[in-house]
Amino acid sequence: MHIWVDADACPAVIKDILFRVAERLQLNVTLVANQLIRVPGSRFIRALQVPAGPDATDAEIVERVSPGDIVVTGDIPLAALVLEKGGMPLNPRGDWYTKDTIAQQLTMRAFMEELRSGGVDTGGPSAFSQADRQHFANALDRELARRRSSAGPR
Repeated sequence: MHIWVDADACPAVIKDILFRVAERLQLNVTLVANQLIRVPGSRFIRALQVPAGPDATDAEIVERVSPGDIVVTGDIPLAALVLEKGGMPLNPRGDWYTKDTIAQQLTMRAFMEELRSGGVDTGGPSAFSQADRQHFANALDRELARRRSSAGPR
């Protein structure tokens, strides 16, 4: 299993959680971005810089993701593509995207884009909070614990 991070817009506190998880559980974590991302020196953590361009980061993640991999992203279209490949997309606020909810989320995203293009101020997402950080850490921890328990003893 690999954890991929859509790192361009990922909050620093979420990256820090992922860095600690990578070391503690010896999991591979790759941050993908079209800008240079600094990561701690670790054999489990790496950064991958992709060329600038629309959806270049998304395309790189989709190309590399394997079934069962976790992808941390707030990008709903990317989450939909990850689900199609058998990956598990997780929002930085700690909500899993699922096959049961992704269509509704894509529809709402398109609706909000339509409102914005018509000049309606829809506001943005709420500020990232300590509760969001905790919700993310708990969601990730539960999934990783579930995987460890289903894998059995090593």
